[in-house]
Amino acid sequence: MSKTHTRAAAIATALGAGALLALTPAVAAHAHVTASATSTVAGAHSVITFSVPHGCDGSPTLVLEIEIPEQIISVTPTVNPNWTITKNMVPLDAPQQDSHGADITERVGSVTYTAVGDGLPEGYRDTVSLSLQLPQGEPGDRVEFPTLQSCLEGSVEWVGDEAPAITLSDDAPLSGQAPGGEAGDDDPQAREGEGDTDVLARVIGIAGLAFGAVGVVLAIAAGRSRPEGAKS
Repeated sequence: MSKTHTRAAAIATALGAGALLALTPAVAAHAHVTASATSTVAGAHSVITFSVPHGCDGSPTLVLEIEIPEQIISVTPTVNPNWTITKNMVPLDAPQQDSHGADITERVGSVTYTAVGDGLPEGYRDTVSLSLQLPQGEPGDRVEFPTLQSCLEGSVEWVGDEAPAITLSDDAPLSGQAPGGEAGDDDPQAREGEGDTDVLARVIGIAGLAFGAVGVVLAIAAGRSRPEGAKS
């Protein structure tokens, strides 16, 4: 093999490795159903948006069932024309009173979104949103919304560490929060679930590209350092 071919092969290998590292986190960053909130303040009214970025191993998504934490009593789903919506009620252990003084004997245990038509195809993203009052808690407390994603073929349970979740913050309102604790619908900072993952993906991607660049430099340097009379 000639010196030119050897050098070209080394450069191609380095670039390939760098590109692979750069692209891998981009896929991982969108691997889960995630949640973001217009407000994460404990006890505040907030709109929680759930992002559905993929199906089940290529199969389209037909149903999303989002479990509501016990501390949350009332939920108002946002209408999405791509889905029909069902609020599944469960009885309370003891009656409670709402803000108007009326007795409440049941709460929303889960919300089911059923896709209209053939479902959400693989490779396409959609979001669904729930308006609710966040539970009381300490900054740093994690509020989880376990979600069952059912597809034409197969299903995925997003639970535990993989469950869509938000982390409660202190009483400093986010920029999208309206007066009186009501959350606005367009908060550019409300991307807790996706933001951290995107930052990590970018960092690893940049590291991958840097690795590839270093490989190219080393390959060129190795080619130049070989004596002119050396055989390849």
